[in-house]
Amino acid sequence: MISKFLLGAAAIAVVVGGTTGVAVARDQIRIVGSSTVFPFTQAVAEEFANATGMNAPVVESTGTGGGMKIFCGGVGEEHADITGASRAMKESEYKSCKENGVDSVTEVQIGFDGIAFANAKGGPSLSVTKEQLFQALASEVEVDGEIVANPYTKWSEIDSSLPDAEITVFGPPPTSGTRDAWVELVMEEGCEAFAAIEALEDDRKDEVCQRMRQDGPFIEAGENDNLIVQRLGADENAYGIFGFSFLYENLDTLKGVGVEGIEPTIDTIADGSYPVSRPLFFYIKNAHRGVIQGLDEFVTEYVSEASMGDGGYLTERGLIPLSMELRDKVRDEVGNKIHMSRYGS
Repeated sequence: MISKFLLGAAAIAVVVGGTTGVAVARDQIRIVGSSTVFPFTQAVAEEFANATGMNAPVVESTGTGGGMKIFCGGVGEEHADITGASRAMKESEYKSCKENGVDSVTEVQIGFDGIAFANAKGGPSLSVTKEQLFQALASEVEVDGEIVANPYTKWSEIDSSLPDAEITVFGPPPTSGTRDAWVELVMEEGCEAFAAIEALEDDRKDEVCQRMRQDGPFIEAGENDNLIVQRLGADENAYGIFGFSFLYENLDTLKGVGVEGIEPTIDTIADGSYPVSRPLFFYIKNAHRGVIQGLDEFVTEYVSEASMGDGGYLTERGLIPLSMELRDKVRDEVGNKIHMSRYGS
């Protein structure tokens, strides 16, 4: 049965997965994706609802990978309109979108974020290198020129200057964009310090550099970064890996750990000196624009100067804004529904 448009808009025929279906209008925007982008999107959703009187969008924290899978599932009322991402869309995800009829997507970079390595304020102070983080968290490490299962259970076993405490680190699961970025920016760079690993063939090297340990010291804590924050409050010797915005919102109870001598702050992320920072995105399904009630108005609010600009309400939540030139470019692409060109047409 074809449901009626809640807006009274005419149904539009679309091709979904090789069959002809019908896109029908909801009166509520559906958004999925990154737990890191979630608080920013939620803030825009609240502002949008207050300003327009429309229903607030439904925002779900599914993780970047999970959000891409949902978003790329097809076109139509049952499919999400937007997905947030703490990394860029992968080529495999783009192909999945195209195969399922999602052939017009606008990529929107909203700003920058750091990945914080943090612990409770009452816990030990720590400053670490990427090499030391790799040794603490990798499934396999180099010891005396040999690659072996990670033997380190205490920080002091890696370096005597580090605390004589058990390694306990809560972090995101493999579906998380934060996990992807951590592996790329910390694990892969940290493993470069070890000659035996650098000498490995490509696939084996990738395996050693990218695989997080599963023997206890590293604990996958799910997609909700707030749960990691709560666990750090219960164990002062534990550390967490999560988006900077969650550290920023909890500075009364948490402190950031310096990586390569640089602590995560708004200034160090903005000037690029903090070594674990990344861009944040959301992706718009253009076939739903003009069909799903309020979608155009919502994305316009998201990229407005009041939202993502210098001193905008998202910066109050820890977003590091783009330059004015990049913000203008983003607004032009959103306004003109420009299809992303990262992987060709």
